[in-house]
Amino acid sequence: MATLKQKSGKTSLLIPILLLITVSACGIAGYSYYRMKNPGSAAASPLANTMGVQPAQTPVFLKLEPFTVNLHGSPEEDDRVLYTGFTLRLPDDATRERLDQYLPEVRSRLLLLLTRQDQKALTTEEGKQALINEIKQVLAPPFTRNQPPQAITGVLFTSFILR
Repeated sequence: MATLKQKSGKTSLLIPILLLITVSACGIAGYSYYRMKNPGSAAASPLANTMGVQPAQTPVFLKLEPFTVNLHGSPEEDDRVLYTGFTLRLPDDATRERLDQYLPEVRSRLLLLLTRQDQKALTTEEGKQALINEIKQVLAPPFTRNQPPQAITGVLFTSFILR
């Protein structure tokens, strides 16, 4: 008889624990379902709202046609050819429209910059990073007097062949 009472005491404790686990699992599943159905609601991301996290903006890109330029090396070496394509990351649509409107001048500035590059420097990671910074600088000045300077937030190489 003593063994029967011990088993019934363990079972009576096991039932509330299983019930508590089941209710908790249902609550978590319900909350997860609610978040999936309402991703933009304040209840969906209370931590992000309290931390002041801004939602990510859609990136603005301007893809440029590839450039092919001759690079001059040392007198012992032959001329090299650089074929490169890149996309500019911009802060807003207004900057993209302005660059698109002045695209011939944008390409001219970039062609002049690319033809001045040193072929040996472009073979290194540091040389490519320096070229990115120079591209940002050459495109920053306004095209006309009444325009603000262009802000280029990033230069992304889409092709880079040095022959």
